[in-house]
Amino acid sequence: MAFSRTRILSALSLILIFVSYAWAAGPNISLAVDATEAPRKILHARLRIPATPGTLTLYYPKWLPGEHAPTGPVVDLAGLKFSASGKPLKWRRDLLDGWTINVEVPTGENEVLADLDYLEPATLEEGFSSGSSATDKLLVLSWNQVLLYPKGWKAEDITFSAALKIPDGWKYATSLPLSNANGNDLHFRPEPLNVLIDSPVLTGQYLKVVPLAQSPPAELDVASDSAAALEPPAEVWDLYKNLVTQAGALFGAQHYLHYHFLYTLSDHVAHFGLEHHESNDSRTSERGLIDETERKLDASLLPHEFTHSWNGKYRRPVGLATPDYQQPMQTDLLWVYEGLTEYIGSILTARSGLWTPDQYREYLAMVAADLDHLPGRTWRNLQDTADAAPQLYFAPKPWYSWRRSTDFYDEDTLNWMWVDAIIRQQTKGKKSLDDFCKLFHGAPGGASTVKTYTFDDVVNALNQIAAYDWRAFWAERLINHGPGAPLRGIEETGWKLVYTDTATDYFRSDERDDAQIREMYTIGLRLRDDGGIIDTIEGMVAAKAGIGPGMRVIAVNGRRFSAEVLHDAIKAAKGATDPIELLVENTGYYKTFKLDYHEGEKYPRLVREESKPDLMSDILKAK
Repeated sequence: MAFSRTRILSALSLILIFVSYAWAAGPNISLAVDATEAPRKILHARLRIPATPGTLTLYYPKWLPGEHAPTGPVVDLAGLKFSASGKPLKWRRDLLDGWTINVEVPTGENEVLADLDYLEPATLEEGFSSGSSATDKLLVLSWNQVLLYPKGWKAEDITFSAALKIPDGWKYATSLPLSNANGNDLHFRPEPLNVLIDSPVLTGQYLKVVPLAQSPPAELDVASDSAAALEPPAEVWDLYKNLVTQAGALFGAQHYLHYHFLYTLSDHVAHFGLEHHESNDSRTSERGLIDETERKLDASLLPHEFTHSWNGKYRRPVGLATPDYQQPMQTDLLWVYEGLTEYIGSILTARSGLWTPDQYREYLAMVAADLDHLPGRTWRNLQDTADAAPQLYFAPKPWYSWRRSTDFYDEDTLNWMWVDAIIRQQTKGKKSLDDFCKLFHGAPGGASTVKTYTFDDVVNALNQIAAYDWRAFWAERLINHGPGAPLRGIEETGWKLVYTDTATDYFRSDERDDAQIREMYTIGLRLRDDGGIIDTIEGMVAAKAGIGPGMRVIAVNGRRFSAEVLHDAIKAAKGATDPIELLVENTGYYKTFKLDYHEGEKYPRLVREESKPDLMSDILKAK
């Protein structure tokens, strides 16, 4: 049968349209991960990647959402091999970027097989997805650890069909939709790369699922190194149910279809919280739920990460909404992303009952006092702590007070409280920061999505709630150098920071948990409980005497060092004339330093300012 020229051209056009559509849809990659050797600290992965002849450029995820830095653990990528049709392929790392791999694909090949291993840290190491994540009894799998993806596509345009094999007898939890499961072989529904990386898997021998809400569903998935760690008092689960209720009341809508609190309790994994849109990866000590003191200290962790589902995942600064994991992120708006989340998370901790109002105030007093003893603010403003976040997240602890770190968390707790107070004052109590959250982060709810914002968007939204010069307010907050912390945020809510000679329960619990001695407000030292000096506060008596980080206190007033001996010496020096004598070791040399300090013990706490309305108590009330 003869074809006309028109029909031939039409057929060719259809073919081109089909090819263009297939190209625009992005590649479909299969990923199979074998985690059966997780207790041995090694994961195995195999990927099938569509390819064309020539150079195939692959990326190992570098800039990870929520980590705000190029933290992709490429140093732990091992056993990397590529093949096509059973034959090995040549590859080489890019000389300008260690997260980029170039593979030579021969003529006639349309698929590349990639095999790789991921090496879990064999000793306890801190970090986010690069931190310790596996023990003999559990594993937190971050998918970015075990995959490569091709250059030239947005993450949302690349589809991954993922499978995971876990050790026999282990349970699992994840927000990633399951396709089917056969024993310890799990197969997940094909999802875009950005969804896959946003959906870690918690798996372990001891794992408990606690339903928290029905519509939309939310659950607490807790794994530990022991069964006993999963049995706190029954009322603890009710507090987390309250958390979900209070967050819903605050924001007015949810941006997830099913939320999973992935909570790891272990003394052998890195301790942190990392947000995801429909889950969070939060980790603390093995006794983090069953020990009342540890539960109190860690109480704000899950509320903070849960808040990120709205503030950070749904509403996201435009500079952090990158199309893939190779493009650098711009962190200048972390004072909203993390700062507002820190404030809201701590408020939800109190509203849900995880903290009492007094415990909240004890926490806030310590935050405020630390910030008020931060000489580094004289040279580094708040904005620069956000701009430099990719470096500051991994800055060493010594010289913290002079260097500063990611202080947009704590300092903006005070700043956003100030904003809350201003809104309440300007509207005569008719509105609050809750109204801003509903407007900015609330309806319409539904499936997870991203809506970006700029500085102007934040200012405009605040003005819709209460007319005020918010642009000038934030400009001043971001670039000022003090003196001191922005305590006005506390004062405008009817409270003030004072120092007494009696430590709060929260203060002492924090000291014991960190194995530290906090004398920053007296002689200007933060020490380990063995006398090792972590930090000195520039301008205070210890620093002026010549003491610095890295030294170690051996004796106090001629007596062998201990926390109690140091506390007693500071107490006894009040009103006296003799100096406090510290025998200090510095790189093998010993020297006695005389500290002329006579003001006694100082422990921060908040007290009522009776001349002002008690707005803080209103802020902390459950809705």
